[in-house]
Amino acid sequence: MYGGTHRIFTQVYEQYDLEFDFVDMTDLGETEAAIRETTELVWVETPTNPLLNIVDVAGTADIAHEYDALCAVDNTFATPYLQRPLDLGADIVAHSLTKYMGGHSDVVGGALVMNDADLDDRFGFYQNSVGATPGPHECFLVLRGTKTLPVRMDRHCDNARELATWLQNHENVNRVYYPGLESHPGHDLAAEQMDDFGGMISFELDASLEETAEVVSETEVFTLAESLGGVESLIEQPATMTHAAIPKEERIAAGLRDGLIRASIGIEHVDDLKADLEQAFEAGLN
Repeated sequence: MYGGTHRIFTQVYEQYDLEFDFVDMTDLGETEAAIRETTELVWVETPTNPLLNIVDVAGTADIAHEYDALCAVDNTFATPYLQRPLDLGADIVAHSLTKYMGGHSDVVGGALVMNDADLDDRFGFYQNSVGATPGPHECFLVLRGTKTLPVRMDRHCDNARELATWLQNHENVNRVYYPGLESHPGHDLAAEQMDDFGGMISFELDASLEETAEVVSETEVFTLAESLGGVESLIEQPATMTHAAIPKEERIAAGLRDGLIRASIGIEHVDDLKADLEQAFEAGLN
């Protein structure tokens, strides 16, 4: 999962006697085995950040409800244009409005969406009491972004699909993580519960931490930055950036190795993105 989510669960919420179990949620059996009598929430990312694993939302929601727990889905990578977890049985959907929903890297915000009136009242009470409300300008920026969400997502998906295929055949790349590739273990499930496969790609180089850092620093069209979902392409190294808060042993065990790169594919011409990565590989690995 996203490093910031791991950090707030373990370093903030656990101080209030909340307990968390981290499991491979692509395995419904492992998810169910982790349920305790005290479990109240099952938190899902799909596609996951940064390995683009696909979790069965309907199956996970069924498990959560069997044990009287809520199922919440972080839908930031997919957006409601590509995936609608409430229709698949989820109780709560979370969006980072900072990302695709805003779409222009100029707003910070988040949203929780539900179709249950009682849940809505509960969240509304806390929102009013704690003050988790965006200002009018932030709301305007997000509303502006939603007007172009469909056309942007189509271009993000098209570019990501072509770039992932190109990377899959590149001599410097060991592995590509993109659910739109038939080689991806979650491809069929993604095709079933998503309308397209999104604009996020991760890929792994046969390179050291330092070499990988050099590659992401050498890009010129891609911007080296942690965020995602804007019209411009961004690139980053999870081990030292978005997922640095996760202890190295846990990070490596989860498959987040030193050579891993995550890219948010923008709406530029895909040939420019290929050329930029090619020159970055040459500069950083030779």
